Amino acid sequence: MPRFLHTADWQIGKPFRNITDPQKRFRLQQQRILSVSRIAAVAEEHNVDAVLVAGDLFDSSTVPSAVVMEVLEVIGSMNRPVLVIPGNHDHGGAGGVWQRQDVQRQLKERAPLMQLLLKPEPVLIDHAFVLPCPLLRQRDSEDPSAWISQLDWQDLAEDCPRIVLAHGAVHGFESTDYNQDSAGQSERINRIDLDMIQHGQVDYVALGDWHNLKQVGDRAWYCGTPEPDRFDQGDQDQRGQVLVFDIDRGTCPIPKSVSTAGLHWHNLRVQLRTTSDLDRLERTLQQRIGSRVGRDLLRLEINGQLSLREYQRFDALIEVLRTQLLHVRIKGTCHRRPGQEELRAMTDRSEDHLISSIALQLQGELENLEPTKPLTTEQQSEAELIELALCELHRLCSESSLNN
Repeated sequence: MPRFLHTADWQIGKPFRNITDPQKRFRLQQQRILSVSRIAAVAEEHNVDAVLVAGDLFDSSTVPSAVVMEVLEVIGSMNRPVLVIPGNHDHGGAGGVWQRQDVQRQLKERAPLMQLLLKPEPVLIDHAFVLPCPLLRQRDSEDPSAWISQLDWQDLAEDCPRIVLAHGAVHGFESTDYNQDSAGQSERINRIDLDMIQHGQVDYVALGDWHNLKQVGDRAWYCGTPEPDRFDQGDQDQRGQVLVFDIDRGTCPIPKSVSTAGLHWHNLRVQLRTTSDLDRLERTLQQRIGSRVGRDLLRLEINGQLSLREYQRFDALIEVLRTQLLHVRIKGTCHRRPGQEELRAMTDRSEDHLISSIALQLQGELENLEPTKPLTTEQQSEAELIELALCELHRLCSESSLNN
């Protein structure tokens, strides 16, 4: 029984423009290449007969030649057939990456067992037929799999399993669900009609384009991207894997998910109001990340209000994370307001009535802004300025106490 590895959406050369540090951005890009080595290791460990890449091996037509050379060298080291179709990012038409002379030359020299499938016609590989649906344009209003419905199945050996290799959206899986993913296509482009190809003649449909693991038919699967590319969206979010499956004619393959992820993307939502909340956040980060350096990305959604001392602790924690992690994105706001002791340190100053009166005035203005409804943008800006003024006043009082 033939065994295949199903993968897609490597997007080698992805720029990661939202990462401002060039060294960290390079490490993210390099992980894309390293993921190919991990795929090769899975292919070897599971002794697959061939690797199927369902589109978007490269991110664009401008991927550097050195990167192309490095990736094709890894593919060549797999020592087994690697069947690739173009996707929307690396379409096979004019101006696409596969039409570049340097890519064609390196493909022949470094990956002789790799087959770039640019024609919609059956390919026999290890006693199985692969039915490729290559994208020759980035955006195509026609179904790339339409040719399969016109096949004369008698031309294919009846005992050989049939595998469709395609890239795009599918009927019945789009709109809300599909748009949750950055790779989704809400328009009627590159759309595949599974009903036209799943009528007893096809045994497995290997799909690419959606970056999450999902079964979309009895025998149709999106394998997801082999390296995570965004912050997780919950229990149903499965990225960073390939699928390995055995196939026989007339059976329904059950693919096995094998992890290939090198990086960890974390999405945390916390409310910060007390020291205990900060303790809990630190414990969660220790459980999720531990002492790893340069292999994690964090999206932290925050809200709440901390005292000045607690906020200093939170701010110091974030600074450490920015150094330790590849990327930290903070969403939301945690307000800084003096705690009772901190407020007394500014208002109970018999030796300095000016500071005491300013602190009381600022605190009063802040309390007057306490809304029964959400603050307007103007009120929010005013509250932030008052909080900043109180923080600065507290700093001056602390420095004054130290000097005395």
